[in-house]
Amino acid sequence: MVSRPDSLSRTDTRPALALVGLTAALVVVLDAVDLGTARADATVGHLCVFLGALTAGLVIYPWRNREGAWESAPFMALGMFGLAAVNASFVVLDLLHAHPYAPSFLDLLFVPVAACFLVPIAIEFKGHFPAEERREIALDVGVMIASVTITTYLFLRPERATPEEMVSSLVFASIAVVAFTGYAALTAWVPSTAHLWQLLVMAAFSAATIALAQQWVHGIYVGGQLPIDLPFGVGALTLAAVMTVLPRRDPGTPLTVPSRRGRSLLTALAIALACISIWIVAALESEGRISSGGALILIAVLATGIALRILVNQVRLSSATEEARRALEAKDDALGETDRVLGSLTRANDTLRASEERLRLLFQAAVDGVVELEGDVIVRGNDAFCRMVGLPYRSIEGKTWNELAEMVEGADPSFETLPATGQAVLRREGHAFYVEARISEIRGTPPRRLLLVRDVTAARVADQTIRSLFKFLQDRDEDRTRLLRRTNAAIEAERNRIARDLHDGPVQGVSAASLSLEAVLLMLRAGDLDEGIDILSKVRLELSEEADNLRRLMTGLRPPLLEERGLVPALRETLTRFGTSNGMETSFSPRSLVEVPPDLETLAFRVVQEALSNAGKHSEASHVEVTVEAVAGQLRVEIADDGAGFDASRSREFLEMGRVGLASMRERVELANGTFMVHSTPGKGTTVRATLPLEPVPAPRELAAN
Repeated sequence: MVSRPDSLSRTDTRPALALVGLTAALVVVLDAVDLGTARADATVGHLCVFLGALTAGLVIYPWRNREGAWESAPFMALGMFGLAAVNASFVVLDLLHAHPYAPSFLDLLFVPVAACFLVPIAIEFKGHFPAEERREIALDVGVMIASVTITTYLFLRPERATPEEMVSSLVFASIAVVAFTGYAALTAWVPSTAHLWQLLVMAAFSAATIALAQQWVHGIYVGGQLPIDLPFGVGALTLAAVMTVLPRRDPGTPLTVPSRRGRSLLTALAIALACISIWIVAALESEGRISSGGALILIAVLATGIALRILVNQVRLSSATEEARRALEAKDDALGETDRVLGSLTRANDTLRASEERLRLLFQAAVDGVVELEGDVIVRGNDAFCRMVGLPYRSIEGKTWNELAEMVEGADPSFETLPATGQAVLRREGHAFYVEARISEIRGTPPRRLLLVRDVTAARVADQTIRSLFKFLQDRDEDRTRLLRRTNAAIEAERNRIARDLHDGPVQGVSAASLSLEAVLLMLRAGDLDEGIDILSKVRLELSEEADNLRRLMTGLRPPLLEERGLVPALRETLTRFGTSNGMETSFSPRSLVEVPPDLETLAFRVVQEALSNAGKHSEASHVEVTVEAVAGQLRVEIADDGAGFDASRSREFLEMGRVGLASMRERVELANGTFMVHSTPGKGTTVRATLPLEPVPAPRELAAN
């Protein structure tokens, strides 16, 4: 049972201790008073023992279920009640008659009362000794009890004792010896304060029992004797106080294991006492104080105890030998297994060393930077990380990350927070290097972190390039959409203009000629030939004018010179007219031309037309050069001037402002799977270059001289 807290001990035990103290004082006072008659003194003496035992039982029994109570408390209380019942019987007998008590077979009734005091010993043995030790200890104690009991029995037994006297002597000898010897053995192994007090009480009980037995077996016992009454009455109260105040044992403490020396001493003492008892029996038998039969029985009992002890010892020795043999075999097996395990451990250690070396090589050979952190302190870093930060390994080992951030050249504030944010920038030789980090937790004691640092500059540049291209494509798509809208509007306007020109010109002329022809027909039918001939002459002139108008309209759609003589003559004539109209010097350079498909001729001619138109309107140039060449399956057209130039990055602004010339040329060229480029710098002129793919033909065409 566990011990009680101090507060519980002081509070709950005070009433019980007060009752025990008052009862003890009352027992001493009553037992010490001389009432003048032996019968009255005997009655009061038995009454005092009754009062002490009853009070002790009443104190112990209620405490059995409380915290810290002894497991043996119910049996101890039962023994106290039994002692009280015996003395109550004595009080009744004292009141009925004053005859002295005499031995009888009824003395066997004392045995159950005494047995109640033996059960606590068994409980204590079970609670304080391991199971494998209890049998030998109990046997040694049993031999000791038998030896001392027989000696005490021979001491108490009267000469020429009757059977009643022998039974009575044996009963009192057993009661006196068993409890004392059991508690003595228990206290020898577990000398706690509670056990010492219990041993003292049991010693007082045993002494009083022997004193009572000396008178009882001779038929001269009377009550009211202080040496007998006080040990029983006050001893019972003392035992109640001990079991109430002192705890039994903390369950957290280990069981007591008797030492080899202590157990050997106990065995030797048991055998020695048995031998002494045999010697005493033999001596008394030789003196004639006991019969040969009785001596033989006692010696047989003692010899049986010794034999059992020797047998148990031999069995235990055999068991120990067998256990030692098995232990040696197990030891050999364990040693063999240990050798195998050591071999396995050696191989595992070699494998682990090789793995560790390989991991170290992998750690150092990693392309990405790897850093091991303990808290914020750098434990180690690989060569890639050292190259990344531009520091040797020894200068970063043991440094905190903040200290490293101060040491790294070109590190911006983002590098200091790299483990947390995962992104930082390093600037070296005017270039920015972008790094990203991922961190992993390493479980252990102490916990660590693994930081994986990667140079993502190429990926970042590629990402920026992709973003720029995407933005460019978006802009081109917007430009194309805007250009298509303006082109559609221009086409629609051109159609309207052509329809208007046809309606206002040739259609009106043809209609007038048709009316005139009807008038001529009427005149001819009327016989007016001269007037009809005049009108026919006018109709012929009108039709000739309308034919010229139609020819001029068709010339605007596709120059006849381009249709009749080809690209080079058409460009030369167009450039000559442009120079004359705008007062600029011009030069034309056709090179290695092959046969050009008509659709590409028209496209190249329109590009040159538009470029010359822009130069005339915006360049303020003094010289314009046009170059046309067909090489490597491509038609290249280039128009260069020495004018004012412009900012080429403003091309989209020009388109948004409605100036669609450049955008229109680019769109036409790219629709033909060609490339279009404009190079211009303010103050340094403008160069427009269009490259168009050609379908190769076997026969080149000679350039016309004119």
